Amino acid sequence: MKVSAEENLGLVHLCANRFRNRGIEYEELYSAGCVGLLKAIKVFDDTRGVKFSTYAVPVILGEIKRLFRDGGTVRVSRSLKELYMKVNREKEAYVSTYGKEPTITELSKILQVDEYSISLAMSSSLPPVSLTETDEDGGGQLDIPTASPDTEIGNTIALNQILDSLDEKDRNMIILRYYRNMTQSQTAEILGMTQVQVSRREKKILAHMREELS
Repeated sequence: MKVSAEENLGLVHLCANRFRNRGIEYEELYSAGCVGLLKAIKVFDDTRGVKFSTYAVPVILGEIKRLFRDGGTVRVSRSLKELYMKVNREKEAYVSTYGKEPTITELSKILQVDEYSISLAMSSSLPPVSLTETDEDGGGQLDIPTASPDTEIGNTIALNQILDSLDEKDRNMIILRYYRNMTQSQTAEILGMTQVQVSRREKKILAHMREELS
């Protein structure tokens, strides 16, 4: 049976979405994923009794991860760099005027930019997180799990739907903590909260998400 590229572009989108906001534009991620999809189609053998998606997802992910390896470090888009410089200038001006750091909400109002974009801009100055480190000491490596891609993709869709249902501040908190791997203290500074407030709110959000996923 001939496999159609057009019918499997959804696999590319789902794989590319896992790497959003890590310093490479989505269009680049998607293009790399399409290359992986075409490679998978070219060599896929349906007589082996394996679903095409099971075979294709690791190949697509491999091409996307190659972007990060070839670049050496995670790249930040020009627009995000420009926004970061604006945010930094406004922070310095605010501190000079008021003697304290502005919250993300205050910066959003000053720059007329949504809070999520401000969060991303501020986090873009942090050291990139390795895509392969598996422990806090940086030892050992582990590729992104792809043993059961059909199940994993289903879980990804469900998780994205739950994230979309959260209010903006809660969604930003989860993104900063679990997608940008920030500490509670770093997250608190960006969101204009205390570390204790972040800890308490995070527990409630995670409990809600677990309930929705169960």
